[in-house]
Amino acid sequence: MKRRREETEKGFTEIRLAMEELSSSLTPHEETKASTLALLSLSKQLLHFLDKIGPTLLVLRQDIQQNVERVEEAYAKDPSKYSNLTEILMIEVGEGTTRKPNSCTKAILWLTRSTNFAVSLLERLVKCSELSLREVVEEAYRSTLEPWHGWISSAAYRVALKLIPEREIFVDLLMGKSLCFEELTGDIKSLLSMLQPFLDEINAILKKHRFDKLKST
Repeated sequence: MKRRREETEKGFTEIRLAMEELSSSLTPHEETKASTLALLSLSKQLLHFLDKIGPTLLVLRQDIQQNVERVEEAYAKDPSKYSNLTEILMIEVGEGTTRKPNSCTKAILWLTRSTNFAVSLLERLVKCSELSLREVVEEAYRSTLEPWHGWISSAAYRVALKLIPEREIFVDLLMGKSLCFEELTGDIKSLLSMLQPFLDEINAILKKHRFDKLKST
């Protein structure tokens, strides 16, 4: 956290820092395809991103943190066995545990959906300058998370949406000491192009094994 603050003070945007920290884990080599560590690294960057929005999306942050810890715990038990997301899913299919509340399958699914939400939010932030941050977040939520939330989760997010900060505040926090919004926009587009292939791969894996339709309460 200290290093991240120092780098933003030197002129790095938060988005550029995320790209630097994700670059090695998301390198598209065969041995890193569907990598467990890549998803964990990406999810931890998402937590930094949500911190910039503030405590209003605490419910999402807590959900991501719990799912990260669940996958990390499995990986720590046997890194070679749990190094690949597909392998984790197949292990739990064999055990008949995929639909249990604390399964890694569900953790992977919700980490992926949370990343889909973040990608959708950033895309709208760049393309829809006329929208407030609340509108950007709400549209991203509707297109990614809401279809899979039950009434309890949906109600929690409805409350959170009312407390979203102003767009200018959020953008300033993401820019750090960078010179202009155009620079931040370029960084966001670069980050999205880096994330999309990996995200497409995970979404395809979940769909292939029919886990993509699971809902929460």
